[in-house]
Amino acid sequence: TLQLAHRPERKRLLMLLTDGKPNDLDVYEGRYGLEDTRQAVREAQAAGLTPFCVTIDEKAHDYLPMLFGQNGYAMVRKPQDLVRQLTQAWATLSRR
Repeated sequence: TLQLAHRPERKRLLMLLTDGKPNDLDVYEGRYGLEDTRQAVREAQAAGLTPFCVTIDEKAHDYLPMLFGQNGYAMVRKPQDLVRQLTQAWATLSRR
């Protein structure tokens, strides 16, 4: 985030590719992981970045709106759709 925040470009997209909810092998999961991610997204936004998430998690609609907003994420159901989803996301985000 810090390196991207110092870039001179007017639009700076921070894209996160994920397979699901934030967790770790330790105790980092559940509500703690979600809140930590939400705080990181807020910090990125405060730095002038546009965070956007792309996921393969079919349950993402349950938690990603809380983290990235209603239009701040995309779900990829099939790997072969990834390029199309990324292209659509970039086109939408570059118009903001």
